[in-house]
Amino acid sequence: MKLAASPLLLMVLLAAAGQNQAQLGRSLLDLSSILPALSRPANSSRIFHAVMFDAGSTGTRIHVYTFIQGDSEPLPVLDNEMFHSVKPGLSAYADAPEVAGHTVRMLLKVAKKTVPHVDWKRTPLVLRATAGLRLLPAERAQALLDQIQLVFDESPFFVPDDGVSIMNGTDEGHLKAQSKKTVGILDLGGGSTQITFLPTVRKTIEDAPAADFVARLDFLNTTFELYSHSYLGSGIMAARLSTLGALTTDESEWRVFQSSCLPGKFRDEWSFGGLVYRVSGEPGGPAGYKPCYQEVLKAVKGIIHQPYQLESSGVFYAFSYYYDRAVDAGLIDGLTGGTVQVRDFRKRAKEVCSDMIKNPPASPFLCMDLTYITCLLKDGFGFKESAALQVRLRPTAIKCRHGLDKKQFLLSVLYHRTGQTLASSS
Repeated sequence: MKLAASPLLLMVLLAAAGQNQAQLGRSLLDLSSILPALSRPANSSRIFHAVMFDAGSTGTRIHVYTFIQGDSEPLPVLDNEMFHSVKPGLSAYADAPEVAGHTVRMLLKVAKKTVPHVDWKRTPLVLRATAGLRLLPAERAQALLDQIQLVFDESPFFVPDDGVSIMNGTDEGHLKAQSKKTVGILDLGGGSTQITFLPTVRKTIEDAPAADFVARLDFLNTTFELYSHSYLGSGIMAARLSTLGALTTDESEWRVFQSSCLPGKFRDEWSFGGLVYRVSGEPGGPAGYKPCYQEVLKAVKGIIHQPYQLESSGVFYAFSYYYDRAVDAGLIDGLTGGTVQVRDFRKRAKEVCSDMIKNPPASPFLCMDLTYITCLLKDGFGFKESAALQVRLRPTAIKCRHGLDKKQFLLSVLYHRTGQTLASSS
């Protein structure tokens, strides 16, 4: 699969090529030719903004970025980020697209309050949807996108031609760089999960099961091959369906789906993807970590490919539901994130699954979710129990030696603003 150099992958390529911050400014873009004239006041710095929507399967998030371009700096610096999220995801409104439009319209109020009125018309506005919409029938997903496009067109912000779209699997592989080393990225959404990293040995690429597991990127007269894949149907919510046996059945309207991963006396309704499922534990049946692990294993085995020499490919950062469940389990701080070993997920899963047998938990799905994360990391991707993951709320938490961690968002904004690939600017 041949790709232009996506802004979300550029940092790892820069690290591999040994580029420094000044070279980044010269190689990729001339900001003076891209930024509108109105963004260049007479003082020593220029301020501009960008609005990006992340439409996931279980929630919609808005990021409002403020950048400062100093006269002596080769690249603008991310000065501030305003972040807000709402649940459920837009896919929950597949039968009522106008409600999805209302959700986006309400979130746009955050942008209007953050971005000065005078800057609205030159502030780019972009929405990218992930697995939640990819799981819907094409016509229903398109109806949602059309409704969002109408809301965007009514807004005072600048909307690129491709401002509203569904990301493909490779686009979801977020990469960042750390000096001359690379970092791998693990992202666990509701409907899909992604893994992306730059292999250190050729055999990792050669052993990839299909062409769409490899992203070949031309950059700085060099072709880089990244292992990058998105597993649709392997997000944490979709894995619940698979564990319950509800992912491929037409009996969801009347059947009660049981699992040993749920408390024995638990019985309730649970909704995902616009459908409502009746779920329960297994009264008098097996319960706890071991039987639960065997259940979630069917959502992993034969589906998730184990990359060759995965752990030799650098530090891995984990986001989204890895973060949420680590916080729920008390493994990391909810504000700063932290380092979690795979064995930590396993130990906590065992404790939660054991406790639910004795005492009804506040979160009945926590045993299932933690067990799935453990199984996904171990039997899925092939991490050792000693493997340490840097678990963060979102990618902006990554720190890089040369301060390039947050500038990737600027590159992405400029990419959407100019409608060009950055590879063509080099």
